[in-house]
Amino acid sequence: MKDKIAAGIQSIYKSGRKGLAWLIDPDDWDDALPAKLKEIKDLKIDFIFVGGSLIHQNNISGLIEMLRENVPLIPIVIFPGNALQFSAQADAILFLSLISGRNPDLLIGQHVAVAPLIEKSDLEVLPTGYMLIDGGKKTSVHYMSQTIPLPNHNPELSVATALAGYYLGLKYFYLDAGSGATAPVNPKIIKAIKKRLKAPLFVGGGLNTLEKAQQAYLAGADIVVIGNGAEKSICLLKEISGFLESMRIWDN
Repeated sequence: MKDKIAAGIQSIYKSGRKGLAWLIDPDDWDDALPAKLKEIKDLKIDFIFVGGSLIHQNNISGLIEMLRENVPLIPIVIFPGNALQFSAQADAILFLSLISGRNPDLLIGQHVAVAPLIEKSDLEVLPTGYMLIDGGKKTSVHYMSQTIPLPNHNPELSVATALAGYYLGLKYFYLDAGSGATAPVNPKIIKAIKKRLKAPLFVGGGLNTLEKAQQAYLAGADIVVIGNGAEKSICLLKEISGFLESMRIWDN
């Protein structure tokens, strides 16, 4: 089915049911990952994102192959930090434009480099406005992007940035406090953007407890993305999945 991933995201967005994505950094892939995948096999995880700010090993295709073997039903989406983080074996790619910064390489430069490869593949392309929000400390994505994050206390600036991306034609928006952030994206920012923007909203970074994930959902996040929290304890994904399942039962 063409545009299957986009249809899945739109279904989550329009129904209001809330989604969950697990972000796996290829540099963190170790022998323990297959066992973790077995633990989450029966959970309602909508997507697995693959990528990171700094990748030392060019093993994305190998990781995707391993994911296919262990969790064949979960769609795999590339979350690229640069043009090198590409594999035609994934289902889709978040075509991220860092609209919160002024680094031309991450606004359009890396996209030009990878575009011919995407054209030759069957990947779904998801045009995404990527917004880096101050998470309380300088994370790897801050350093690698060489940009200043948006303040975590000023919803109007974040709203204006998101609206600019929306009017440029971007279809999805990703608010990120960065991997290992001490503070997640302020719920006031999520709520303000959700109120003014008619587009699916991903939120990640610093969501290392069930309570923080719940706050993001309740503020308006359509899909919460868990990275470091799941790496440290796979139980976090279980807790969030259980929370989402209880919401669905309650709605029914």
